[in-house]
Amino acid sequence: MTNPTTTQTGTPVASDAHSLTAGPDGTTALHDRYLVEKLAQFNRERIPERIVHAKGGGAFGRFETTHDVSAYTRAALFQPGVTTETLMRFSSVAGEQGSPDTWRDVRGFSVKFYTTEGNYDIVGNNTPVFFIRDGIKFPDFIHSQKRLPGSGLRDADMQWDFWTLSPESAHQVTYLMGDRGLPKSWREMPGFGSHTYQWINAAGERFWVKYHFASRQGDLHLDAAEAEAIAGADADFYRRDLHDAIARGEFPQWDLSVQVMPYEDAKTYRFNPFDLTKVWPHADYPLIPVGTLTLDRNPQNFFAEIEQAAFSPANTVPGIAISPDKMLMARVFSYPDAQRYRVGTNYAQLPVNAPHAAPVHNYSQDGAQRHHFNAPTTPVYAPNSFGGPVADAQLAGEGSWESDGELVRAAATLHAEDDDFGQAGTLYREVYSADAKARFQATLLGQARAITIDEIRERFFQYWTNVDAELGAALRTAYAG
Repeated sequence: MTNPTTTQTGTPVASDAHSLTAGPDGTTALHDRYLVEKLAQFNRERIPERIVHAKGGGAFGRFETTHDVSAYTRAALFQPGVTTETLMRFSSVAGEQGSPDTWRDVRGFSVKFYTTEGNYDIVGNNTPVFFIRDGIKFPDFIHSQKRLPGSGLRDADMQWDFWTLSPESAHQVTYLMGDRGLPKSWREMPGFGSHTYQWINAAGERFWVKYHFASRQGDLHLDAAEAEAIAGADADFYRRDLHDAIARGEFPQWDLSVQVMPYEDAKTYRFNPFDLTKVWPHADYPLIPVGTLTLDRNPQNFFAEIEQAAFSPANTVPGIAISPDKMLMARVFSYPDAQRYRVGTNYAQLPVNAPHAAPVHNYSQDGAQRHHFNAPTTPVYAPNSFGGPVADAQLAGEGSWESDGELVRAAATLHAEDDDFGQAGTLYREVYSADAKARFQATLLGQARAITIDEIRERFFQYWTNVDAELGAALRTAYAG
């Protein structure tokens, strides 16, 4: 027997096809409660799209720790042999919902680990650095990459005005305008935690770490013409590729490694190790293997499990903490705040966001859409005398670091070799192949020709001259010719 259609409260309805009217051609009755419910629900089907990383997709899987890194962290998920359920979401940064997957952009790379100690999120990109080092500039940066308020169009003058006035962006822009800006697919690109994080071992010793995910499918890219053709033919190219590969049983995998810096090294290392615009050279801190991430299950409902998924660098677990990275500290506030607005006050109670392997005990209560609650006899405040949950005193002070001194408004502390263009120049000269350099120069020449304001174009050429003098000269010559 077919189940009857019901209202949201379970009452069977009289018709799926016809509303209640005064005769076949008369006015519609407002008390047709199923009609009103359907239309009102339909009008509220969408939640606000993410301001950043709006277009994306994802899948579920597992992470297996295959190597022993217990000397550096006591986090349960990173102990040898432990397997942890995971959710991954990939995305574009600047594009809105419906934008083509293959626009040139940085790609989001986010992993949620449903650990036995609570959810742990790594919220990064397919590049190891970012455009800025201080969260106070983040809204301005995103505004410059989005659309003009008047015309509603994206604008090269606006983008390059911000970038050339923010020299710390040079390293990331060198990645973006290179091959990394057009990955062949989400499966065929690396991922990075990008920030510096803190690991704490069972003895309480502290270390600084960076996360690197290497794709077993390769680090492959599209050329500009191919990406443009795909954008017109299939705006959902990356999303479709991931879904179809998993459906075929071709489960993508990434190997996780970390760079580990002894705690004291950070004070005198030649670059500020908490500057998000910098990398740590592997010659100084080589990769240490940790484990393998596998995606093997597509979402059953994209909206419920991907669109409502909430990732945040504020979600840490015992044995893992943040660092003095100014961007990271800003994100720890900003991400949960955005999710309470976008998804709802109790977003963490949704099945995709709730911990799967750890209980929840706290004194939070009420708020819109709350559906998990404490037992009637559980107190709703702390401290209390009635056996409510208590904080773990062993975690007091975990993840802290020594303060520099008085509160100041200043750039990150400069170390011996800190500058804004040095690592971008190294990336261009020493990492890019001859073919990659040619593609890079062609991309930049196209960017220069899109700029309509002479002053900004001149800053553009000086920006790339600061990265590499020969590159800047070649761009000027090509533009003039």
